[in-house]
Amino acid sequence: MIAHILSTLLPVFLIAGCGTLYGHYRSPDIRGLNTLNMELFVPLLVVSVLADRQAPLGEYAGLALAAAMVILGSGILLWPITRLLHLDARVFLPSMMFNNSGNMGIPLLVFAFGEAVLPAAIVVFVIEMLLHFSVGLYMVSPGIPLWRMLRIPIVLASIVGLTLNLSEIALPSWLLEPMDMLGGVSIPLMLFALGVRMLDIDFRDWKLGVLGAVLCPLSGLLVALPLLWWLDLPNLQAATLWVFAALPPAVLNYLIAEQYRQEPHKVASLVLIGNLGSLVTMPVVLGWLFASGF
Repeated sequence: MIAHILSTLLPVFLIAGCGTLYGHYRSPDIRGLNTLNMELFVPLLVVSVLADRQAPLGEYAGLALAAAMVILGSGILLWPITRLLHLDARVFLPSMMFNNSGNMGIPLLVFAFGEAVLPAAIVVFVIEMLLHFSVGLYMVSPGIPLWRMLRIPIVLASIVGLTLNLSEIALPSWLLEPMDMLGGVSIPLMLFALGVRMLDIDFRDWKLGVLGAVLCPLSGLLVALPLLWWLDLPNLQAATLWVFAALPPAVLNYLIAEQYRQEPHKVASLVLIGNLGSLVTMPVVLGWLFASGF
């Protein structure tokens, strides 16, 4: 089992480590890389997976509902703690709710369970993105018009992919194959970009970062546990939900906080220390899943 955990986690952290090492010496334009990934490669991955008629999305409705409830439930669960500790909810709660389902979640699930898990991983990623660019943006900036989310490439790609899947429209192989190849670029690039971002850790707010590193996976797992009993998901989908619930905060939280000037240095600590904390959390979660026969 230890070998299985290591074979799952080592590729994730080795690719991220390459990003950290390269970023230390070369200081690449990571914002440009992230823009390219989020506007081209990831949307193509989303469309190609959702358009695959071998992955009927009707079978993933329970997983989609559970993922949405984990996101929203985490915010509700941690709201009293935010008030008790006098934390700014616009700074703290989004990072606790919206996790790293892209940069870490998709690669981790694929390394752990193989290509068969990719549709489930994309479903929870799409749910997270849709809620992040609607509920999440509203939390950070209540005055923002929600229709702006329709201009976001990942949201458009989700709509296109869902339409193709549910209408059972088959894309020609000459179109689907290059989309698969370009979309495949996104997974290692997510990890590489995450590694470069690790160089930005700001330890001035380390106490807040450590608090988030504990509460983010803990709140997700506490919400997921009754959902797994209630929904009785298939094994692969249940494993996806376990991993999704335990993931650290998404890097996107920092980018949004920076854009809307919501104390980005604090959000950077929440995100980056939280991702360091996954070095402890994810081996425990994966160890339990492998031992349980998932």
